[in-house]
Amino acid sequence: MFTAEEFLILCSEECYEAVKANIERKPTDIALDRRIPYASIVATQVKNLQKCRTKLPSYFAVQAIVPTLAYEQSSSEECAERKRLEGKSVLDLTCGLGVDAYALSKRFKRVVTIERNEMVAAVARENFRRLGADNIEVVCSSAEEYIATCTDHFDWCFSDPDRRGSKGEKLVRLEDCSPDVVALMPELKRLANNICIKCSPLFDVDEAFRLFGDCLVETVSLSGEAKEVNIYIDGSTAQLRGVAIGIGEFSCSREERTSARWSAQPSDLSQYRYITLPDVALQHARMVAVAFEGKCDVWSNNGVALSTEKPNGVLGRTFEIEAIYEINSSFKRVIKGAKAEIYRRDFPMSNSEICKRYRCSEGGAGKWCFTRIGEKYLAIELKTENLTNSNSPKGRNRRR
Repeated sequence: MFTAEEFLILCSEECYEAVKANIERKPTDIALDRRIPYASIVATQVKNLQKCRTKLPSYFAVQAIVPTLAYEQSSSEECAERKRLEGKSVLDLTCGLGVDAYALSKRFKRVVTIERNEMVAAVARENFRRLGADNIEVVCSSAEEYIATCTDHFDWCFSDPDRRGSKGEKLVRLEDCSPDVVALMPELKRLANNICIKCSPLFDVDEAFRLFGDCLVETVSLSGEAKEVNIYIDGSTAQLRGVAIGIGEFSCSREERTSARWSAQPSDLSQYRYITLPDVALQHARMVAVAFEGKCDVWSNNGVALSTEKPNGVLGRTFEIEAIYEINSSFKRVIKGAKAEIYRRDFPMSNSEICKRYRCSEGGAGKWCFTRIGEKYLAIELKTENLTNSNSPKGRNRRR
């Protein structure tokens, strides 16, 4: 984090203009340029802002002050903006860089956000000023101290507990994070009608029901990567929701997920013409069986979905199947020398191990999926346009 002197430099018009003038340059070149005032500070800010271009476009646009660690621990704006909170007032217990607070400021008239580190709080205030978010109040305090003395009432209370331990280790259990929202829950319910807790993408969704009873648990993915788990304590019954940002979402009750059944073992793999790779948001919530029920055959939460017709309205990537091969002693001859994009679902080998064993390589126009259905290990070639691999088994009969 910055020293007080460095922060004052970053707030100066001279530094602001230097960052603006050099925003597209390589940070290493900036650091060595003696013509630039405060070159090392400007170089670090340019480096961090260049990273923000996609993840935090609003922060990039106003040349916000971005500490390295705060950036690494922050949400993306896409994830922050899709949380379903709205009302007149919201209490954010964990400000940090302020990405969630800024998103909340667009849907609430008043945002109070708590930050225990004085310098981080000062950075947040300056950034909110640059962003034009004048309805956000930054309070420098620990969440526990603020809650103990607060007499206001809010429509929502939001918390993204710190998931780093004293030695930098990653924490997953909510009780180990700071603030401990489990211990604070009675006080949080005194302060707010509704509560939202953002958790690690590794957080077990069923742990939320154990800790809080009936609630809505939401798993969120972006570009196929798990990003966060959100717990909404707002009077909902036990519900699950998987959200793939930019693609769609699927919801069900906890009971519906429990009652869903896996497909029977297929006797004829050649009947399938389409394969869908379920989105990680569904996988993490263990909703694959119920989400694909009646649309595709599925055999495990981490596996693939197969169908005779192209499925509509499912969360996942769908491809047309070129051929299905059972992996056996003769399979190496089929794929040897192929260059392809490799997907794996419920398969015991890594991509590098697959390439080494079967003498293929990643890259090129081809696409293969390696998976398991029951006791059978399969390699599924996916149809692609202009596939030119000479080792492609196009036109061969599917093997079972």
